[in-house]
Amino acid sequence: MRHLAFLLGVMALSAGAASGQTAPVADHHQHLFSPEIAELLTGGRGPGLAAHDVVALLDSAGIRRALVLSVAYMYGSPARSVTDEYAKVRAENDWTGAQAAQHPERLRAFFSLNPLREYALGEIARCAKDPQLRHGIKLHFGNSDVRLDDPAHVAQLQRVFRAVNDHRMAIVVHLRANTQGRPYGPDQARTFLERLLPLASEVPVQIAHMAGTGPGYDDSPADRALGVLADAVTSHDPRVARLWFDVTTVANGDISIANAEQLARRIRQLGVGRVLYGSDAAAGDNLRPREAWAAFRRLPLTDEEFRAIAGNVAPHLR
Repeated sequence: MRHLAFLLGVMALSAGAASGQTAPVADHHQHLFSPEIAELLTGGRGPGLAAHDVVALLDSAGIRRALVLSVAYMYGSPARSVTDEYAKVRAENDWTGAQAAQHPERLRAFFSLNPLREYALGEIARCAKDPQLRHGIKLHFGNSDVRLDDPAHVAQLQRVFRAVNDHRMAIVVHLRANTQGRPYGPDQARTFLERLLPLASEVPVQIAHMAGTGPGYDDSPADRALGVLADAVTSHDPRVARLWFDVTTVANGDISIANAEQLARRIRQLGVGRVLYGSDAAAGDNLRPREAWAAFRRLPLTDEEFRAIAGNVAPHLR
């Protein structure tokens, strides 16, 4: 019955634009899909997702700005065989930047890639010279099958983090490992904290999905990984001084009461000042920005805490 009440509350909020409640200033985790990437993902059965589509959704939610993260990394997934992979990665990054440039006051683009690919450092250098893409990079460890227990992977990631830091680019990282049996938890979070994060000491780093993947928060390995980073925050570890966390997709209509309470505890442990709103790609079953904020509002946080999170804007979106 409590779960039914939670779901009904989400539906009631989303029906009325969260009447009278403060909307987030920014959505820190959005995506655009070019026609080419839509073809790759759907076999031609689904449309792309352009800048004007996202701006319309932001307007519906009362949200002013969004960080749009290129999905070029999808071409580099080891699960796919793609001809002319790097050319397609460049094209998707450039398309995303050009789309964001149509709404410069509303959207900011980050480029992306598989950091393990041999072209990674070259693409970072190229995008650093592009006025639309120079602000930051999206890394998706799950899609790229990054393994933080593999020394060769860690060594390559160190080169990537060092290069991104040298170019003063922010990083958004989907830290959660591939869910198809790859190890993930406190050990991987400690590797990230000890061996990668110090190499990006001059730039903001945003942990996507609260170190998980969503939808929902039913991922105990991800919660334990987040716990390592949260402990570093509470102990004032200097390595996490520029670390941010987005709540993208972790609160939805299906989240259990227990998981909602645990998520609220983690948010408070991190401190609401480090927590960023995000809603993810407006595709498939994902909640759209307005509905995702309504779902997030059902967490057991105070109005003051919700207002603080709604007002947060990361340095890389200012």
